[in-house]
Amino acid sequence: MPEPKFKPPRYFAIEGPIRVGKSTLAKILAERLHARRVFDCEDNPFLSAFYDEKPGAAFAAQMHFLMERHQRLMEIDREKKLGPVVSDFLFEKDKIFAYINLDNEELKLYERYYEMLATSAPVPDLVIYLQAKPEVLRQRITKKGAREESHISAEYLQTVAQAYEHFFFHYTGANLLVVDTSDIDFVERNADLQELLRRLRQPVKGTQYFLPLGPE
Repeated sequence: MPEPKFKPPRYFAIEGPIRVGKSTLAKILAERLHARRVFDCEDNPFLSAFYDEKPGAAFAAQMHFLMERHQRLMEIDREKKLGPVVSDFLFEKDKIFAYINLDNEELKLYERYYEMLATSAPVPDLVIYLQAKPEVLRQRITKKGAREESHISAEYLQTVAQAYEHFFFHYTGANLLVVDTSDIDFVERNADLQELLRRLRQPVKGTQYFLPLGPE
């Protein structure tokens, strides 16, 4: 009996720490696939207070992200009927930052809301986890030069990168492709981008790793 023909994913979720390239890849994939793009929340009104370490700001910022992300993802089931969907975030990633930034009492309350919303969040067909070493992320943050990102310390960046690695090491919610971007730059080098796009045209079952060669 012949093998069933490979059916490309209808719903991609792209994840990874700050400046790893997830929004850029989401934009490229959406253009190539003529897909609807779902953006992560970028206009959180509580972030400034959080960066200034004001009391209660971490909880307010986290709850805003949680509610906004859920609302944006609830549109996906309807959109998938019209064509592919690419999001530059995964709903479960919200917990990564909650565990880093909230105290124990805040976390208890957060988890009650998270569990209530998680049951209705759509599950991706494929998650693409872009990883990079903390020092590479720091270089990319410096190169970007965004004012709001200048607050991010090397220690916090390392904590976030490690939390992502731990989360995706245990992740089983969907097919997962782990891409190490430490030695490649698909934003700046077209050859790196084309190599990644070729891999995405092949099936991914369970958890698989893609280690691009990068420039010679």
